[in-house]
Parts: sequence; C-alpha cells; structure tokens
Amino acid sequence: MKFFDIVTPRRLSLALFVVPAVLATVYYSFVAVDRYASHAVLSIRDTSSGGSSGGGLSAASLLLGGGGAPVSLSDAYMLESYMHSMAMMLKMDKQFNLRAHYSQPKLDLFYRISKDAERERFLDYFNSRVSITHDEMSGLLTVEVQAFDREFAQKLAQAMIDEGEGYINENSHRVARDRMAFYEGEEANSLKRVRSAKGDVLAFQTKYKLLDPLSQAVAANTLTASLQAAQAKQEADLKAAEAFMSPDSLQVRSLRSQLGATQAQLEVERLRATAAVNGSQLPALAIEYQGLLLQAGYAEDAYKSALLSVEQARLEASRKLKTILVLESPTLPDLALYPRRIMDWLTVLAVCTMLFAIVRLIYATVREHQD
Repeated sequence: MKFFDIVTPRRLSLALFVVPAVLATVYYSFVAVDRYASHAVLSIRDTSSGGSSGGGLSAASLLLGGGGAPVSLSDAYMLESYMHSMAMMLKMDKQFNLRAHYSQPKLDLFYRISKDAERERFLDYFNSRVSITHDEMSGLLTVEVQAFDREFAQKLAQAMIDEGEGYINENSHRVARDRMAFYEGEEANSLKRVRSAKGDVLAFQTKYKLLDPLSQAVAANTLTASLQAAQAKQEADLKAAEAFMSPDSLQVRSLRSQLGATQAQLEVERLRATAAVNGSQLPALAIEYQGLLLQAGYAEDAYKSALLSVEQARLEASRKLKTILVLESPTLPDLALYPRRIMDWLTVLAVCTMLFAIVRLIYATVREHQD
C-alpha cells in the first residue's frame, strides 16, 4: 500500500518520539527561562472583638489562640478572589509594570505574554503566576507568586498582601460606616422623641397648672388618711367621755366640736381630691401624667442607647477591624522553582512513549488486516 510505504515505523518513531524528545531537550536546556517563586503564609484575624491590635499580633499569639478572633471562611475566600481579580492585576501592573516584566524573555514563547495582550488574556496569565491555597482546617492562606526575577517576585508578593489587607479593612469599614449612619439616624429620631415627650409633659403642666399631679395625689391621700385617723381617735375619745360625763359638759362639747371640725375638713379634702381641674379629676390627671412620664423615660433610655451605639460604631469605623497576620513573610528565593526541567522532560518522554506505543499498535493492526 502506498500509505504504508510513506508512513513507516521508523518515520512514526521519529515523528512521535525522537523529534518531540529532541525538541523538549532543546527547550528545557536552552530556551526555558527560570521562574522564581516567592511564598508567604497568611491568616486573617478579627481585631474588633478585642485583644491585641493589628501591630501587636504575632505567630505565637495565633498558635496560642490570642491576637484576635479568626474570621469566617468567607473573608478568606473574599481575599483569595480579590487577589485573582482584575482590580488587583491593574493595581499591580500600575505599580510594577507587570506587562514589561512578563514579556521580557523573547525566546520562551510558552511562558511569556505579549505587551499588547488584551486585559482579559493578561488577567488569565497573571492568575497563572499567582497561586493561592486555602487550608480550611487552620484558616491559613499560602500565596505563591512567580516572576522571572527573584527580587521582583518578593516585592510583588508583599505588595499584593498589603493591598489585600487594605481591601479587607475597607470592606469592614464600609460596613461599619453604614452601621454608624444607621445609628446616627436612630439617634436623631430618638432625640426628636425625647424632645416631643418632654414637650408633652411641659404642655400638660402648663395646661392644668400642676407641677406634679402624682405628688399632689399622694399628698392628698396622705392628708386624708391622717384626717381619718384623727376622726377615729376623736370619735373614740368622745364615746369614752360621754360614758361618764354629762352631754353638756365642757369636755364633751369640746370633743364634739373637734370631731365636727375634723369631719368637715375631711369632707373638704375628699371634694378637693375628686374635684375637676380644667374638666378632669386629679386621679385621672395623675394617671395621664404618669403615662407621659413613662413615655419620656422610655424615649430618654432609647436615646442613651442610641448614643452608645453611635460611639461604638464610630470607634469601629475609625480603627483597624481586621488584619492579615503574616506567619511567613514573602520569601526571597535562591533557586528557580520553575520550570521543573527534569520532571517536565520526563513527562514529555512518557507521553511521547505512550502515544507512540498506541499509534504503533494501531498501525500494526491495520497493516495486519491489509495483508
């Protein structure tokens, strides 16, 4: 067959094994550019719940459980997403001119990016150079940043950590500012309610010309009770005197006169206690006044609570709520971690060997059936 005359086993081995192996050897020996990787280990800590401030945190305090409370997984994933975001890439490009750096090696076409690449393509490339792994058990983030220069990799990793901490804090502060705005609105409303309640009390006092109906009602009840006690005593004294004295005696007439005066005064006090003041009786006024005082007291307590909430929200909005605790600062690599030349070269050889074996088997099967 003409096909089998052209495609011989020798040519298959050259095309599927020898040539790729030679190209891989040349690439990994002379073309592939060293890529340095800077590593850092991070943990996000919440300092708003008390404990040390962000500047006083240490790895020891983290391991011992101090230095602020660990935050939820959402904060770690949010930081991870932000480090892979377009915003982070643009900021790092503006600060370090990433396009110029990652387009330096002219020969290594596999690991370089064009200076004129679209932003979306450059973002994909940037994310392939930034690796973030998250340990859900410990809450630790491991950041790896690759670059063609070891100092550049370290500086880029540190800048990304600083930018990430600012992003986390800005989100926390935005929530705190929204909370403070809400509490300030509540404070203003509470102050209005306090003024309105106190105004109602003042209007009541002015309308009925009573400073404190409750006190007056208590005083009237006290006076009435004392008069009743005096009346009971005088009636007992009068009965005792009439038992052994003449009804016309001076002492009996005196006791009878005192009892009459007490009864008359008691009736006056009773009428005064139930008399209408501007159309309302004193007991009803006392109940109404007590309700106004309760409303004023409740409004004042709510205002005090709103003031405390505003001060707490203002404190949270002005301080560092969350911090990135760096357990391992970005490293300055001595050796290029990538590409893994021997491992990658052996992988190419293994793939070529398997591909050649499969094609050679198919080739032999088809040849056998043709014969």
